[in-house]
Amino acid sequence: MKRRFVPWLWLAALLMLTSCASLVGQRDVEIPLAKLQDAIANRFPFNNRYLELLDVRVTNPRVSLQPNTNRILTSMDTSIAPPFSNQAWTGSLAISGQLRVDPSRNALVLAEPRVENFAVNGLDSPFANKIVRVGALVAEQLLADMPLYTFQPNDFRYGGTNFFPTKITTKPNGLVVTFEPAR
Repeated sequence: MKRRFVPWLWLAALLMLTSCASLVGQRDVEIPLAKLQDAIANRFPFNNRYLELLDVRVTNPRVSLQPNTNRILTSMDTSIAPPFSNQAWTGSLAISGQLRVDPSRNALVLAEPRVENFAVNGLDSPFANKIVRVGALVAEQLLADMPLYTFQPNDFRYGGTNFFPTKITTKPNGLVVTFEPAR
């Protein structure tokens, strides 16, 4: 008689575990703005020469979040100088990007960087327009697919259930990444 109940107990236990896993709801991981600021600040200062014509130095990143567009904006100070001159032009560069989760790296990364503003003090218009193209190169080199936050393994697996990110919500003081159980 005991042998008849053992398979039924296994089946009942398996059904209970399956139903418990499906009852686990979404989980939110909050990432404060200060952590994003630190991740970006670690990449600065940035120095590079473009087309052997311009030395570009980018410093002092300031991160802000744009809840209305769900993007992150990084404003930076720039200095541009031809290598054959002692004169440098200063200005500011603002780059925004979409946020996405890269599951292969367990990281929140910056995707699709876009130059929002590139102002160089003291340059006339025709030359300034050409310099703005350098801003796009800087944006691509500096911030594309840059990891901003690395998730813990338990963010993707909890209570025997696998989770995957479904939504990133941008708030003025941080981000909320929503994870839902895999079905």
